[in-house]
Amino acid sequence: MIGQITDKNIYLILPGKVSKMAMMYAADFGVSIKEALKRIYKSATYKALEKEETKLWHLGPVALYQMLLDNAES
Repeated sequence: MIGQITDKNIYLILPGKVSKMAMMYAADFGVSIKEALKRIYKSATYKALEKEETKLWHLGPVALYQMLLDNAES
């Protein structure tokens, strides 16, 4: 158990969320998992996710993926 999420430990919970997002992205866009990960890590959604103060880490992978898609359209 992680306990309280801070800027120092948020990185521990991100890989699980990002890997599920990458699987959805790869399936939807017909790209490799590696390419999906690159696109996610370069996204505004990920940049916001890695900041503890946004509290986006509370969201599940599906909600984060939808946010990724919504931000890509903007």
